[in-house]
Amino acid sequence: MKKSLLLLVSILVLSSCIQERLKWVAIGDSITYLNEHLEESGNRITKGYMTRVVEKMPRIHYVNSGYNGWTSGGIADKIETLNLEKADLYSVFLGTNDWWQGRPIGTLEDYNNNTGSRTLFGAYRIILDKLKALNKSAKIILITPMQRGDFVYLADMKNNAYGSYKEKNGQTLEQFAAAIQAIGNAENLEVIDLYHASGMTLDNMVRFKRLKDSGTGEYKDYSYPDYIDIPFNPETDRYPYPPESIDMTYDGLHPSDRGYDVIAAMILAALQK
Repeated sequence: MKKSLLLLVSILVLSSCIQERLKWVAIGDSITYLNEHLEESGNRITKGYMTRVVEKMPRIHYVNSGYNGWTSGGIADKIETLNLEKADLYSVFLGTNDWWQGRPIGTLEDYNNNTGSRTLFGAYRIILDKLKALNKSAKIILITPMQRGDFVYLADMKNNAYGSYKEKNGQTLEQFAAAIQAIGNAENLEVIDLYHASGMTLDNMVRFKRLKDSGTGEYKDYSYPDYIDIPFNPETDRYPYPPESIDMTYDGLHPSDRGYDVIAAMILAALQK
C-alpha cells in the first residue's frame, strides 16, 4: 500500500513538473502588448487574451512578445535581437499595422524563396524560420488580423486611422488575412481566422461613433456605416468613443474585454484540438 501511495505521489509530482514546462511565446503588435499594459487602454480592458487563455489552461505559462505599433517586417528585421525564447508553443498575431503602413503583401513565392522582409510573405518566412530554429517541434499558431473600424487613439486623437472598409495603398486588410492563411496552408500550421470567423465585424467594432452633425454642430451617435463620411477634427472635437460606445473594441481597433474573450476562446479551441 505504501509503495502504491508513493508511486501515485511520484506520478502526480512528475505530471505537475511536466505541465509547468509548457511555455507559450505570443508574438504580436499592440493587441498582444496591451496584455501587460492595461493602463495604456485607459483601463478600458481588464485583461488581454493571453491572461484569459492561461486562466483556462493553467499548465501553460506565457511570455508576452508584443511590440506596440510593429509590423511583421519590423519584427523580421530585428528577429535576432528580440531575445525570443525557446518554447513549446508560439503564436504570431500580426498584419493590421502592415496594412495601415502600406507594406506590400507580396506572393507565396516571396515566402518560398525567402526574399526578405520587404513584403508580408517574406517577413513571415524570416519569423517562422527563427521559431523553427528555436524549437523545431514547437506548435506554431498563426492569427489573422481582425477587422477594424475607425481608430482614434485614446491618449492622442491626432493618431487616428480609417477602418478596413476601404483599401490602403491599394490593398485590403482582408488580403493580408488571406496571405496569412496561405502561409498556414503551405506550412500545415493552425490558422485562427479572426477576420472571417470571429464574429467581430465592422458592424460591432463599436456601438457608435460620436461626432458633430455638420448641419447643427450638435454631437450625434453614428453607427457603421453612417459614420464613414462624417468629419472628425482631433484638434477641436471630443473623443468619439465614450465608454458606452464600447463593443468588440474600445477605440475602433483594439479589442475590448468582449473582443479579447472571443480571441481567447478561438485560441483555446485551437489548443484543445
